[in-house]
Amino acid sequence: MTFPEPGAENQYLAPHIRLLKANYKRRLGQPFGFSEITDPAELAQAIYEAPYLVLSHNAAADPVFTYGNLAAQKLFDYSWKELTQLPSRLSAEPPEQGERERFLATVSRQGFAIGYSGVRINRKGRRFLIQDATVWNLEDSAGAYQGQAALCHRWQWL
Repeated sequence: MTFPEPGAENQYLAPHIRLLKANYKRRLGQPFGFSEITDPAELAQAIYEAPYLVLSHNAAADPVFTYGNLAAQKLFDYSWKELTQLPSRLSAEPPEQGERERFLATVSRQGFAIGYSGVRINRKGRRFLIQDATVWNLEDSAGAYQGQAALCHRWQWL
């Protein structure tokens, strides 16, 4: 599924943020950012404009990003449209992709993982290290697997 770029006209994709938030809470037992904001559209806008990375990809055999907040778009140097057409494996260089796949397989089995670090690359080829990322599985209300999401507060250029 491809989402339109978040904005006021689509409530900053509040239903998708609700999915990320509900799965984060269920799997990790803690709130997903801005717990003081109760309005779904306001929360979705706050997540979209947050100074940390929030990303998700779908459940395809070769998952494609379905969401990347402004911080993620800036770091990876992609527009919304470009990012949401990008297979998520391409966020890592080929030598890093095997390690990334092993990590995501662990997340698939366990439901989530905390403390992940790995090298990523942006559109211009600039490398950076994400640190202490949390990655979790996404399931809809019927329990169907919808992909994975990631939250990362720390990164540094290499």
